Amino acid sequence: MYLNALYSIISQLRQLAFPFLNPYKNNEANFRHGANFAVAGSTALPVEVLAGKNISTMVTGSSLSVQLDWMFTHFNAICNTDRDCVEKLKNSLFMVGEIGGNDYNYALFQGKTIEEVQSMVPDVVRAIKEAVKRVISYGAVRVVVPGNFPIGCMPIYLTAFQTNNSAAYDEHHCLKHLNNFSIYHNDQLKQAIEELKREHPNAVIVYGDYYNAFEWLFLTAPYLGFDAESAQKACCGTGGDYNFSLARMCGAPGVPVCPNPSQVISWDGVHLTQAAYKIMAGWLIHDILPKLQCSV
Repeated sequence: MYLNALYSIISQLRQLAFPFLNPYKNNEANFRHGANFAVAGSTALPVEVLAGKNISTMVTGSSLSVQLDWMFTHFNAICNTDRDCVEKLKNSLFMVGEIGGNDYNYALFQGKTIEEVQSMVPDVVRAIKEAVKRVISYGAVRVVVPGNFPIGCMPIYLTAFQTNNSAAYDEHHCLKHLNNFSIYHNDQLKQAIEELKREHPNAVIVYGDYYNAFEWLFLTAPYLGFDAESAQKACCGTGGDYNFSLARMCGAPGVPVCPNPSQVISWDGVHLTQAAYKIMAGWLIHDILPKLQCSV
């Protein structure tokens, strides 16, 4: 029953033929359907704050606050007045995240303990909460705030924190302490969303449950056409139990790609395949859409 509903929703969305959102920095782009301000490798906390914790961002300096500044520059360019912006944005959907995962990724892979990383959660969640408040102040009416994935099931983490201690793994061979950390972050984020709802009763603010969407995908993978033997292995990668190596990641010379990416959950050990994201998106739409109070 649920699977039928899921595939029905995916089919309907495909018929609507919504285009991908163009990146804001593409000066030639058409933003009629919206804009994407996200940056690969970005963090919720500013790079200066992370540097104060002896954490290097490595990939980009465009944290959440920088992306928000871009967003408001864009709004100022397309809106004549504040009221004009409210009218333009009242039927828009804002996705604030998923962000915060990279703050923790950088910290964990630079040797911080799980306790040290857990102490970062209030700051990360506060940054996300402030971002939501800013978009609402500009006229956002419907906002989705996604949580974090069960990172203990990802090849990159399974490889980096692999251990012979069987008690470290759950019944699905995911690392328990890392998944518990994701749950801790998500619980704090959900609490912040409830606070935002009380502070902004005229806005619809919905939690995007990436954790359970991925977990459902992971647990039902064999019934969804995925190869059960490859559930925790990267398609594009090499080496070890999870076909992943930090020293030779996807895209490096000589790193092979599996012949059947549509049957594999993980693309490169860090990100999912298109097939996996498609199924996850269907689950999320099924969960989120009724909560957005949209009238069609």
